Amino acid sequence: MKISIGADHAGFLLKEQLRRKLTADGHHVTDHGTGSEQSCDYPEFAAAVGRDVADGSAERGVLVCGSGVGMSIAANKISGVRAAVASTEDQVRLTRAHNDVNVLTFGSRTVDGPAAERMVDAFLEAAFEGGRHAKRVDLITRLERDDD
Repeated sequence: MKISIGADHAGFLLKEQLRRKLTADGHHVTDHGTGSEQSCDYPEFAAAVGRDVADGSAERGVLVCGSGVGMSIAANKISGVRAAVASTEDQVRLTRAHNDVNVLTFGSRTVDGPAAERMVDAFLEAAFEGGRHAKRVDLITRLERDDD
């Protein structure tokens, strides 16, 4: 699977762990940075990953910052992105099954490495159920169009 990944300084170490895992699992990973723990601004990384997902260059995106919230907010500004902050594997499965989430965000200060790896696996394995949920995702997509 093609996966776009990014992080700010607070998420750098967890992003690196996830990038190595995804690559070892055979995924094609595009890493938009950051490349260190030096202070930087998360919106630029969220935008790069979000644009990859929105334009089809990547099938899914993964973002990491201190809380996961800032990345989620910024990524959701890109039309076509449905980003959600992850805290449990069940939540991840539900966001994929019911909301067709295509970008997953993590807080490096709230989720440890092994848990993040399990949630990424759940994110990549879970499928969108469609059905009644498709109508709701369509309504979300209309909200994006109405704001343009």
